[in-house]
Amino acid sequence: MRIAREGYPLVLIAVALTVVALGLGWKIAAVILALLALAIGAFFRDPEREIPTGDDLVVAPADGRIVSIAEVRNDRSFSGAATRLSIFLSPLDVHINRSPVAGRVDAVSYQKGKFLAAYKEEASYRNEQNMLKITDQRGRQFGVVQIAGFLARRIVCRVSHGDTLARGDRFGLIMFGSRTDVYLPCGFRLDVAEGQRVKGGATVLGRFV
Repeated sequence: MRIAREGYPLVLIAVALTVVALGLGWKIAAVILALLALAIGAFFRDPEREIPTGDDLVVAPADGRIVSIAEVRNDRSFSGAATRLSIFLSPLDVHINRSPVAGRVDAVSYQKGKFLAAYKEEASYRNEQNMLKITDQRGRQFGVVQIAGFLARRIVCRVSHGDTLARGDRFGLIMFGSRTDVYLPCGFRLDVAEGQRVKGGATVLGRFV
């Protein structure tokens, strides 16, 4: 099982503690620590995905459940957006974030904030978050926001201004329960609905018409 590099130190610590517990004869503690190592490894799992091909498609930036699809106008961060789609990631979901489109990263902006439950509407604006602005080859602008949740305390972003991403490329992750919002421009037709589960890089959110 492939795991994200950020998970290796935590897995190794749990494995080392398991070995120590076994050496001391603490069997119950060793079992608990071994299970913890497996749980951490599962949280940081990073599966390969088959990225859909085709013009004008937009894929999900994260695994999870769509908790909100809202019209937006004159958003303070993404003024050209028409729709915001929010995906809630539980601790059991894959937490790798992927680019919804192929394009250039025009901005990366981190914002401190609260740690409200990520499924709440106000989490989009009040929680700690990292915002990416991506411009595709046709000049259309998209926003992807990594939002920390109640359990999350670290947002990882591996790209910076000027980087280029292919559709479905990994660009970061959020640790231990979170939310990912994607801001979509005018002319986009959604093919998904609230309550639907999606897979990052694999599920097509919709297309331009």
